[in-house]
Amino acid sequence: MQSIAKSGFRPAGRKRSVVILNRFIGWNRSAAAWLERRFPRVFGAPSYKAELERRIAKDVARLTPAAILEVGGIDRPLLERSADFTYIGLDIEEKPDCHRIYDQFVVQSIEQPVDVQADMLISITLMEHVPDNKAAARSMFLALRPGGVMHHYIPSKWHPYSVALRIVGPVMQRWLIPYLRPAAVGVTGYPAFFDHCSPSDMTKLFRSQGFEQVDAKSFYRASDYFAFFLPAYVSVALFENLCALLNWRIFCSGFVISATKPTQ
Repeated sequence: MQSIAKSGFRPAGRKRSVVILNRFIGWNRSAAAWLERRFPRVFGAPSYKAELERRIAKDVARLTPAAILEVGGIDRPLLERSADFTYIGLDIEEKPDCHRIYDQFVVQSIEQPVDVQADMLISITLMEHVPDNKAAARSMFLALRPGGVMHHYIPSKWHPYSVALRIVGPVMQRWLIPYLRPAAVGVTGYPAFFDHCSPSDMTKLFRSQGFEQVDAKSFYRASDYFAFFLPAYVSVALFENLCALLNWRIFCSGFVISATKPTQ
């Protein structure tokens, strides 16, 4: 038995298992993609990013902000540098491109006071990773000038994917991502806390910190996270459609939320 192990039998067996697993996941993903093309109203996903970008573009044109602060964008920003405004990035880590992408880059947590003043603050898939969003909301309020606006996309805490994420944990998640969602390697896998991350909770939190005109739009389609296993993909998609039909916002996949700091 020792000679068989030394000859490489076990590693070869593991390699074959990985090949079989990849083929199985590939078939499931192909089948899920076919369902989405064939029945887009059931399995298709409206673009939350398009809604977020629409709101940002509308307020850039309306307010002509002198400074825009993006939180959590690291080296994947929502906007491009422009001569029309100072583009400030903030994250808990930095990469070499950060200082090329932004006019100014700050390395810190948004839970701490930020020594900048901006007319607009934006983020995408950030706030679910913040342990204390009450502190973050307060810091955002102080970083905005009077009349400033902010726009976020936030995954919601009670969607099946978010619940599964908390159950699995970040260590197991990083191990599974290369198999289940290879396109997300290096982009996701960070600890997720989902503090106040539901449309109603975040709306109340922003208002409690002094924000006005708080507007949250819910999105319900994130079944693609389960595309590695077709029965789960179909089940979650049907559940999402039911929630959207009944307006069960507590189970939405995520929401775009905007708020304004009073002028006085």
